[in-house]
Amino acid sequence: MKVTVNVECSPEEARAFLGLPDVRPMQEALMRDLEQRLRTGMQAMDPENLMRTWLPVSMQGAEQLQKMFWSQVQQTMAGVTQATTQAMNSFADQKPKD
Repeated sequence: MKVTVNVECSPEEARAFLGLPDVRPMQEALMRDLEQRLRTGMQAMDPENLMRTWLPVSMQGAEQLQKMFWSQVQQTMAGVTQATTQAMNSFADQKPKD
């Protein structure tokens, strides 16, 4: 013997009939929270925000690198000037006097 029962009801009616809790308000709240988090995450991935976040740090590093480079150039030039002056003085001292 085979018995077939067809029940036509909405999901809400079936949930109520089976005594299951209504989780729709919780699901809607979670979906709003998830949507807000996704929007916040997408704003963080915005190229303009990324450039604003990263550029000042990289520019500061570039400025420090430039200052270090010019400091080295100045030290080298000072050393070259001093060595040239010493060499010229030494050369002048070695020149035979007539």
